[in-house]
Amino acid sequence: MTLPFSHSRPISLFDKYGGLRALRAVILDFYDRVLDSDLIGHHFERVDMARLVDHQTRFFAMLLGGPVDFAEDRLARVHAHLRISHADFDEVAAILSRALEAAGFDDADRDTILHAVEARRRLIVA
Repeated sequence: MTLPFSHSRPISLFDKYGGLRALRAVILDFYDRVLDSDLIGHHFERVDMARLVDHQTRFFAMLLGGPVDFAEDRLARVHAHLRISHADFDEVAAILSRALEAAGFDDADRDTILHAVEARRRLIVA
């Protein structure tokens, strides 16, 4: 008896939560929340938000296992001059957690994403 050949592979979080279009909606909600933050909203006053949303969508697509590559040296380079504090980073992580929860990400997947973001703190915080 032969068993059917299977090409199954684990589904990525990127695919599980709807790919690029769905992720972009999460990032748009995330930045609406960021802009409302008294602690960090001012960091985005003179930022091209459309461009930032595009970059952030690609970054999170990579974090979620999507078909995007995002170099960590670039992440460090674009944040170097911004003087982001640990408190700023913590606020972003809290806002991201709420945006992911609102989008229906389950607790374990949210934790996975937040750990991936936390692993890059050293590249972002001054």
